[in-house]
Amino acid sequence: MTGRVRRLTRAEARGARAAAGFLLPFLALFLLCFIAPIGFALYESLLRVERTGPLGLGGGTKDVWAGLANYTHALQDGHFTAGFGRVLLFGAVQIPVMIAFATALALLLEAASARWVGFFRTAFFLPYGVPGVIASILWGFLYVPGISPLVEMAHSAGWDVDFLGRSTVLWSIANIVTWQFTGYNMLVLIAQLKAVPGELYEAAKIDGASAGQIALHIKLPLIRPALVLTTVFSLIGTLQLFAEPKVLKPLSNGIDSGYTPNLAAYNEAFTSNNQHIAAAEAVLLAVVACVLSFGFLRLVGQRGKGGEGR
Repeated sequence: MTGRVRRLTRAEARGARAAAGFLLPFLALFLLCFIAPIGFALYESLLRVERTGPLGLGGGTKDVWAGLANYTHALQDGHFTAGFGRVLLFGAVQIPVMIAFATALALLLEAASARWVGFFRTAFFLPYGVPGVIASILWGFLYVPGISPLVEMAHSAGWDVDFLGRSTVLWSIANIVTWQFTGYNMLVLIAQLKAVPGELYEAAKIDGASAGQIALHIKLPLIRPALVLTTVFSLIGTLQLFAEPKVLKPLSNGIDSGYTPNLAAYNEAFTSNNQHIAAAEAVLLAVVACVLSFGFLRLVGQRGKGGEGR
C-alpha cells in the first residue's frame, strides 16, 4: 500500500520467526567459525612483538602496532614468494590433468554400455576417504628407495628414478593429490550428468549421433557448471597445499620450510614463533586465492556469454 507500511499478518509473522530460528544458528556458526578467525588474523597481521628491557633483552614482551610491516616482510621473503610460484606451477599442470581424468571417468561410468558401475564408482571414490596425511605416508613408502617396489621395478628395467628428488618431488605430490581427489570430482560430474534429461540422449540417437558425439556436444556442454565448480575447488585446494609436503619433508631434501605458502606460514607460527608474520602470510594467501578464484569465474562467465552471443 502506497504511503503506509503494511503490517504483517499473524501467519506471516509466525513464518518470519520460524525462518529466523532456522537462520540464526547458521549465522552464529558462520560468524564464529569464519568471520571471527578472518578478523582476528587481520588484526594479528598488523601487530609486532616488542621486547622490553635493556637492548631489548630480558624483561617482557608486548604487541605494538606494526601497520603493513609484516606484509612487507612476507613479500620480501624469497622462500614465501617462491612457494607461491611453486603451487601455481603445480596447479597449472595438476588441475587440468585431474579434471580431465575425472571427466573421462564420469563419462565412461555414465555410458549406456557401462557395466559394474556401482563397483567402479565406489572404487574410484575410495581414495578420497583416505586422509591426506595417511595418503602421503602410504605413497611415501612407494617413493623411498630400498622400500618401494615401484623404484625396484624401475631399476630392474634400467630406469634411474628418484621420486623424492629436488626436481621430481613436486610431481610426486601432484600424483598423490590426483589419486586422492579424482574420484571426488568424478562424483560431482556424475551428479550433474544425472540431472540431464534422458530425452536429449534419445533424440540425439534418433538423429544418428554416435556415443562420442553425444558426449562431446551434449554431455560436456551441460556439465560445464560442475566443471567450473570442481576447477575452482581444486584451485583453492592447490593454494592450501600443506599435508603432502609436510609429511614428505623428512624423506626429501627437495622440500624446505617454505615449500608452499601454507607450509611457510605454519613454520613462521610454530617453529620461528612469529605469529604476526604468519598471520600476514595467511592473509596474503587468502587474498591470492580469492583473486584467482573470482578471476577464473569471471573469465569463464565472459566466455560463456560470448558463446551464447554467437
